[in-house]
Amino acid sequence: MRVHWHRRDLRTADNRGLAAAAGRLEDVPADGPVVPLFVFDRDVLAHAGPPRVAFMLDALDSLRAWYRERGSDLLIRHGDPREVVPAIADEVGADAVTWGSEVSGLGRERDAAVRRALDDADVARRSVEDALLHEPGSIRTNQGEVYSVFTYFWKKWRDREKLPPAPTPDESDLADVADDEPLPTLADLDFDEPEADVPPASTAVARDLLDAFCEGDVYDYDDRRDYPADECTSRLSAHLKFGTIGIREVHEAVREAKSAAAGADYDSAEEFESQLAWREFYHHVLWDEPSVVTENFKDYERAIEWNHDPEALQAWKDGETGYPIVDAGMRQLRAEAYMHNRVRMIVASFLTKDLLIDWREGYDWFREKLVDHDTANDNGGWQWAASTGTDAQPYFRVFNPMTQGERYDPDAEYIREYVPELRDVPADAVHEWHELDAGRREMLAPDYPAPIVDHSERREDAIEMFERARADD
Repeated sequence: MRVHWHRRDLRTADNRGLAAAAGRLEDVPADGPVVPLFVFDRDVLAHAGPPRVAFMLDALDSLRAWYRERGSDLLIRHGDPREVVPAIADEVGADAVTWGSEVSGLGRERDAAVRRALDDADVARRSVEDALLHEPGSIRTNQGEVYSVFTYFWKKWRDREKLPPAPTPDESDLADVADDEPLPTLADLDFDEPEADVPPASTAVARDLLDAFCEGDVYDYDDRRDYPADECTSRLSAHLKFGTIGIREVHEAVREAKSAAAGADYDSAEEFESQLAWREFYHHVLWDEPSVVTENFKDYERAIEWNHDPEALQAWKDGETGYPIVDAGMRQLRAEAYMHNRVRMIVASFLTKDLLIDWREGYDWFREKLVDHDTANDNGGWQWAASTGTDAQPYFRVFNPMTQGERYDPDAEYIREYVPELRDVPADAVHEWHELDAGRREMLAPDYPAPIVDHSERREDAIEMFERARADD
């Protein structure tokens, strides 16, 4: 008997940890049926937000239904995994436990503690890399260091052989167990209902998204991915975060789409493939430097003099900055627990370079509101925008939010969708909002605010702030 401890792998297909438990990986012999387990860990939930917990509960409901349809069950427990996992192994008579490995400091500390507890209980254990195509630490510079520039990482990542999707266990691989422990509600876990409309979570939903993307939008991705009104993205980020679909299955589908294409279509599919590599790049960085969750990756001679401005921070959170593309993004976040990637860069630049507010404030807000928040990816993105991270935006290159809006939402479709005060305002006036006088603004959109800062002035302030931190004086 073996126990498979589900965490960020809420699926049964292309699940290397589960396949290992079932003896379906070549290097792991079968040794009895598998007991599936999920543990609600308060230490992990302390870092969660309502949208992610709602998505996770939906995914767990789907996963449990899959097991029950095959005469087994997903055991649901609450507590400290150091105590719960060995106790379940003892209860069912398991001689081994498997799980998917983690890259974050918190996850690795928890896993080390569980390994020690299982060793004390004389239960074998094996953690398997399941969330990434390449083990953290396996792609390094010639000097053996973690890559801090994506281009070089991408070249090695692209050329490395990838494992195929892991086989799915069948009914004969699963233990005949039943569990009457119900899935908790958000309230049971002390979370409020999310204000956003959280999307459904299951492997079936993820596969539908993947199939639809690979049949069409993947071939327009390179040209249209930066235009938020086009929605030319896969929307798989939350599913990859919680593992409702396997990364090998996604990569194989993208590779098949790429092999069926030529010319610009081929290049576009490869551009999406490079985004999978970006995801792994940030995971490798986090594995090598766990401190980046709270500390700058890039060293400056002096501390960066971030502003403490609660009113400006709240205006940013509420989508009330007077910069239309920024406000549209922040309101999309509240409404959908999601934000288009180009707009994520714009709002992050605005917080750190226009409002001069610490990137950690934005990271914390995204962690609370995003359904697809992933520690590695969000941290990497925020530090890129703040010019403190790996392969970061140079401090002297500051996004102009009005230019960004005009370039990537020229007809103001995206802006008008999320900022109803501007729905009757001509696109050129939307993109010139910062230049209009008070009377013109009052006439066009009396309920929409004037810009809370002057971008040109703040751009200069930001450059000076970073030059002081660099000790360029």
